[in-house]
Amino acid sequence: MFQNNLKALRMKKGLSQGELAIRLNVVRQTVSKWEKGVSVPDAETLIKLADLLDTSVNDLLGSNVVPEDSNDMNKIADQLVRVNEQLAIKNNRARRIWKVVVITIAVFVFLVFVIAMLNYMPPQ
Repeated sequence: MFQNNLKALRMKKGLSQGELAIRLNVVRQTVSKWEKGVSVPDAETLIKLADLLDTSVNDLLGSNVVPEDSNDMNKIADQLVRVNEQLAIKNNRARRIWKVVVITIAVFVFLVFVIAMLNYMPPQ
């Protein structure tokens, strides 16, 4: 999808993440996040990115849809919305998993503490 296409096209052009970032006026970490699928560029940056990589936005997004009218920006925005929704779902799942892990560890630590306190209480 987008992240794989971006990395392949960037490497084909012989650009490092840092060089691409400078040309787009963003930091290298932003390009890294795009290539890892953590985030996606906004529509304006996506157009600049496609231009720099000598490709179309549709190719970058992994779409075979050929724009038929002047609503290209709306189509790009729709595709970005879908990508962002997928990322949000993925991030929400990860957050839920971490929340369960942290709560489980906290409960375990609390129980160990309570058991330790009960074992060390002097008899009355």
